[in-house]
Amino acid sequence: MRLYYSQNLNPRVAVAAARYLKAPVDYIAASPMHPDHQDAFRKINPNTRVPVLTAEGRTYWEADAIACKLSALAGADFWRTDNSQPEMIMWISWATHHLNSAGGVYYFWNLIAPQFMDFQPEQSVFDEAMRDWRQFMGILDTQLQGREWLVDDRLSYADFRVATCFPFAKAAGLPLADFPQVQRLADQLSQLDAWRDPFAGLA
Repeated sequence: MRLYYSQNLNPRVAVAAARYLKAPVDYIAASPMHPDHQDAFRKINPNTRVPVLTAEGRTYWEADAIACKLSALAGADFWRTDNSQPEMIMWISWATHHLNSAGGVYYFWNLIAPQFMDFQPEQSVFDEAMRDWRQFMGILDTQLQGREWLVDDRLSYADFRVATCFPFAKAAGLPLADFPQVQRLADQLSQLDAWRDPFAGLA
């Protein structure tokens, strides 16, 4: 199996999941958007994005699908298959469409865009994203009250997904400490080698 990745937001989640599950994958650093690589990479993923997993003669795009496949291969409940699966998927979807969408604005414009362009959007773009971030972080903070983890007090992929932006929060300008339960979750995840430094030893 091969896992194509870059050291960015969503590929980081996929690599962290693979390392947490101790998946027997070969990690391959990729730059699919580079003009010299696009045509070749399009055969693996027509979206020319990472992460991508090749396994059992098939190709899986997107971090969530990759985590699902690797958890199934490992026989783990990291990706739930019991009655808590719908709740886990609810939080995965919520994180993707709401929390990480807001955080991604700060991640992109403060950490990624400056590497390639000398441009910043109107302040209103940041203001709206911060309002959303605080709103959704408040929802997450409330959900975590009295819980060790997000779903059934056992670590699941939902915990990784809601925490997608957390490792970049300080550099991107996203507050975590204002939300004590979320900060606790972030600290717990940082105790896991796979989450704290998923790229350790990789190119």
